[in-house]
Amino acid sequence: MAPAVATPRRKAPALRYRVECADRHAHLFAITLTIDSPAALQRVSLPVWIPGSYLVREFAKNLQKLSASQGRRALAIQQLDKHSWQVDCAAGKTLVLRYEVCAYDHSVRTAWLDADRGFFNGTSLCLRVEGQTENPHGIEIVAPEPVPGGAQWSCATALHGVVTDAQGFGLHWAANYDELADSPVEMGAFWSADFSVCGVPHCFVVAGATASFDGDKLIADTRAICETEMRFWHGDKVGKRGGPSAPFDRYVFMLNAVDDGYGGLEHRHSTALICTRRDLPQLEARKQPEGYTTLLGLISHEYFHTWNVKRLRPAEFARYDYGQENHTELLWLFEGFTSYYDDLLLRRAERIDNAGYLRLINKTINGVLQSPGRLVQSVAQASFDAWIKYYRQDEQTPNSTISYYTKGSLVALCFDLTLRREGNGSLDDVMRLLWNVSAGGPITEADFASALLAIGGRTFDEEMAAWVHGTDELPLSELLRAHGVAALDDPSQRAQELGLRVSETNGSVQVKVVLRGGAAEQAGFAANDEWIGIEVPAKKGHPAQAWRITKLDDLALYLGPQKKMTAIVARDRRILRLPLTLPTGLTTWRLFAQEPALLSAWLVD
Repeated sequence: MAPAVATPRRKAPALRYRVECADRHAHLFAITLTIDSPAALQRVSLPVWIPGSYLVREFAKNLQKLSASQGRRALAIQQLDKHSWQVDCAAGKTLVLRYEVCAYDHSVRTAWLDADRGFFNGTSLCLRVEGQTENPHGIEIVAPEPVPGGAQWSCATALHGVVTDAQGFGLHWAANYDELADSPVEMGAFWSADFSVCGVPHCFVVAGATASFDGDKLIADTRAICETEMRFWHGDKVGKRGGPSAPFDRYVFMLNAVDDGYGGLEHRHSTALICTRRDLPQLEARKQPEGYTTLLGLISHEYFHTWNVKRLRPAEFARYDYGQENHTELLWLFEGFTSYYDDLLLRRAERIDNAGYLRLINKTINGVLQSPGRLVQSVAQASFDAWIKYYRQDEQTPNSTISYYTKGSLVALCFDLTLRREGNGSLDDVMRLLWNVSAGGPITEADFASALLAIGGRTFDEEMAAWVHGTDELPLSELLRAHGVAALDDPSQRAQELGLRVSETNGSVQVKVVLRGGAAEQAGFAANDEWIGIEVPAKKGHPAQAWRITKLDDLALYLGPQKKMTAIVARDRRILRLPLTLPTGLTTWRLFAQEPALLSAWLVD
């Protein structure tokens, strides 16, 4: 990473953070915040949530040892509530705040620090200076002292480097607090590569990769995805002389490879990702890991968010309130539609074929159809309730709500296929129209409805009421058939047949979820039961028998053609006997290309 040089015209920000790795074994960052022109009784606060992850996470719980001074005078600090403080300072005289943050969350949402790696989001480390959040902010990221025998650390972030060393440490600037909060920082001995997409510099850093990691393949596939998405939004001339420009001038992918984990969080100029090491592309592999396609889908999803949610976004997100929940009914449009396009654009980027795409969408359809909550809550309601339902899942979540990701992606599918069938355009045209009309800014549901009218030549009020605000089944079979895809009925898996979600580990069947209306619920099963065994009644030629089971597939062995049994379960150390009858006729969908030409016309576009 080449050092950056400050331009003489730019004045140093009046708000400056200095971030140091105070104690990597204790997982402590030390932060010094300098405020050149504070207000009298200056107030500061730490966000309670991070945009893109809709849950109040209380980042202030990790803040400690907050102190304040002006010159040599220590100042009193009064805590006002769970995440804000008031400093007893004089106006206009430089104020210095010092504090520590414990960083022990391996996710993409908060902060992490140990001897091998550092990572943080501004929402976890950087106090907001009330009244000055629109001013430029500077952040100096200090390189930690090398560990004897350890590898040299580097620093990666999408923030503009002003004075940085060859490893990327040093002073960076943000236009305001929002940009600072929206620019995560990765530190460590990571792998990195630079590449260009339609003239825009991109960088990919990977922490935790093994010696078998194939970086060249990851970059080739990522570039193909990014170019496809750039052209989706701006056409084939993007980045060329006389053509449109991308809405961003740099982009950084930050991927942390771990033993077990998956997820991502979008930002305006970057994304933070996490995956298992086994899912990374492998050198000299005859066949890449099955999870690699999932990783490419995650990359596609988060990159698409660069347009859809970080710029084109709900009107309620025009300005973030970092102190409380920010509700919107539009996550089905911004998360769900992004979930539709992430796999579709993998196909258009030729990272998967038609059959691979159908497998992915087949999995989504079956997942939604196996969630009773789809008949209870609309995707608009699920969007609003994300803060208390989707991000706080428990044993009843599948029965009480529906994922605005998965059902939202199927709503997008229905709008797209309906528009295409009627011959007036596609959902692609709707998304681009929304981008152009809003200038890549906040929109409402009414704006989406207007774009549908403009492209489709008619109102879609009935579809909006039924698909977005209703709980009726979506017309998936009909629309897929019109585009060359047929659905076969396959026998259900055992867990779905019973209406259960279980874990089968260490020779034990643990009930995690009992689905509404299923055979298990009718028998009296409850979440957290341990299913120990079954009693099979006597039948001609077969005496009554009792068997211990260690997995659901045992049922076929011990029951044979019989449908009735007594399930023996343990609940709160009590042994219960539950009469259970296996249902018949339950099926799942299996999609196949009935007319490949029609399918390709949709997928390849």
